[in-house]
Amino acid sequence: MAVFVALGAFLMTLFGGWMAHRVTDRRHLVLGLAGGLMLGVVGLELLPEALESAGHEVFGVPEALLLFVGGFLTAHLVERLLAVRRAAHGADPGARVPQVGLTAAAAMVAHSLMDGIALGAAFQVGGGMGATVALAVITHDFADGFNTYTITSLYGNTRRKATLMLLADALAPVLGAASTLLFTLPAELLGGYLGFFGGALLYLAAAEILPEAHHSHPARSTLLCTVGGVGFVWLVVGLAE
Repeated sequence: MAVFVALGAFLMTLFGGWMAHRVTDRRHLVLGLAGGLMLGVVGLELLPEALESAGHEVFGVPEALLLFVGGFLTAHLVERLLAVRRAAHGADPGARVPQVGLTAAAAMVAHSLMDGIALGAAFQVGGGMGATVALAVITHDFADGFNTYTITSLYGNTRRKATLMLLADALAPVLGAASTLLFTLPAELLGGYLGFFGGALLYLAAAEILPEAHHSHPARSTLLCTVGGVGFVWLVVGLAE
């Protein structure tokens, strides 16, 4: 049943990526919406779940929050190291680094894999729990597909690479759900991962996606798209609860 439901996540992810591709003539709106979706996913979904699963304190600070900060700093460090390496080879130091986009998209794929594992684990608990998690996973996978395609393209990767990363992101929940037939992921490990991934995702949204969205088109419509992205994730979280 979990694998069958994960096929819905597969289709929703592809639909999100297709939407990101179709509206490229309004690139600033796409980036504004992507930034809002990413901010909403981090603040309204990933962090609360991470704190619930890995909330015990390490020297006065919840473990999930330490990993959240670690994820943010790791994303910043990776981007800076790649930019310095690119500049050392004679490239424009201010240019986008395609590897950063591919790395971020790969993190989105890993997140979708975890979604599938969570879906399979929920159905092991019971049908009601499985249905609740399925609603959250399938609905927010639209945002995952949208963000995966947008991030990959933003950093100068070809349309083919963006499409391949989108396809990998779509397949990940199906593989994750199928894997729960073999093992169960400990809740604390999953919570720690969500905290770390949330920090990396917030860095991309705050330091890359949103500044790029408002750089050339500081329009009110772009801001509304960002707010709308956050509101969409809030709606999904509310419906799931």
